[in-house]
Amino acid sequence: MRRAFGLLAIIVVGYFAVSPTGHYLLRAGWEEARILMRRRPITEIIADSSIKPGIANKLRLVLAARGFAADSIGLRAKQSFTTFTQLDHDTLVLVLSGAYRDKLASYTWWFPIVGRVPYKGYFDFSNARNAARDLDHGGYDVYLRPSPAFSTLGWFNDPLLSTSLAADTLDLASTVVHELTHNTFYANGQAVFNESFANFVGARGSAWLFRSRGSSATADETDARWSDEKLMARFWARLYHSVDSAFQAHATDSLARLAARDTLYSRARRELVEGLGPQLRTIGPRSLERMRLDNAALLAHRVYATDLDLFDGVWDREQNDLRRAIAQIIALAKRRPNDPFGALRDWIAATPLPPETSPAPSAPPAGSPSPSTAKPPAK
Repeated sequence: MRRAFGLLAIIVVGYFAVSPTGHYLLRAGWEEARILMRRRPITEIIADSSIKPGIANKLRLVLAARGFAADSIGLRAKQSFTTFTQLDHDTLVLVLSGAYRDKLASYTWWFPIVGRVPYKGYFDFSNARNAARDLDHGGYDVYLRPSPAFSTLGWFNDPLLSTSLAADTLDLASTVVHELTHNTFYANGQAVFNESFANFVGARGSAWLFRSRGSSATADETDARWSDEKLMARFWARLYHSVDSAFQAHATDSLARLAARDTLYSRARRELVEGLGPQLRTIGPRSLERMRLDNAALLAHRVYATDLDLFDGVWDREQNDLRRAIAQIIALAKRRPNDPFGALRDWIAATPLPPETSPAPSAPPAGSPSPSTAKPPAK
């Protein structure tokens, strides 16, 4: 037995020493260790009189959001977000996504435990740019963007990172609830479901938090952002199906597929700015004009915003009780691990709305203002 265990240890060490995935995981492990070693209790930082009041208030909100997520929403918080780590730079990781240019299929990476995922986070920014360049040279669309936070899925007690403090109070509270949702449930190999589910819980949970604190205006703004996010999710879904249909219509002609794709993305830009823009309350036209449109960006957005209305459908049928809705969604996802969205869709179809419950608002009323300075929710 000892000999077998020793052989296994040699194989594992050898894998990490020679494989690209092993190198990547070693670097990620080293960076996570540095983050964990530099943690300080948030309560200790708040008590420091030299801390700026604005920072102290955000740290108090983090503790409030964490406590609310655990006690009221029922998420698995452990000791996550009770500590703070100051980083040396203003970006935590660069997240890379790739997609084929002539079909709607993501480039994926495989990792132990979580399975295949359609994105990869890099602590080493030069490695991220090199990987993006390699994907581009390999014929893929490439989408590289910064991220201020991530979850270790409950394996460690995640600290709040200094990169997250750039967010406003609404996004900060939503981020805490979002990440604690990953601690609570993470379906293996279902990154799109996991991220979309966490976005739902982050939005509905943070709005509930603000209302419980008597901040009705902030809660209303959170709801408006969620409404806009659902409108954007429907836009991405329509665009996805249009591009996919065009690719299928030209299945044997790669040049025709690429030409059709370019035409559709050009039309989508006009729809986004001229058609959808006036309906949005929290995303201004400049953000829409700059928004990247290609296969990689489309699939990356779909990771975080697929079938968001399904989650609200469960929430409505659970009489807007978020705790019950989360339990129901997790139970349904566990019953059908290979098709969690289908499980939700079928349950909603078979479950009528309670008599006194109206569906959650999915779009702003006609004539609602669309501020040009508003920014989209951070991820």
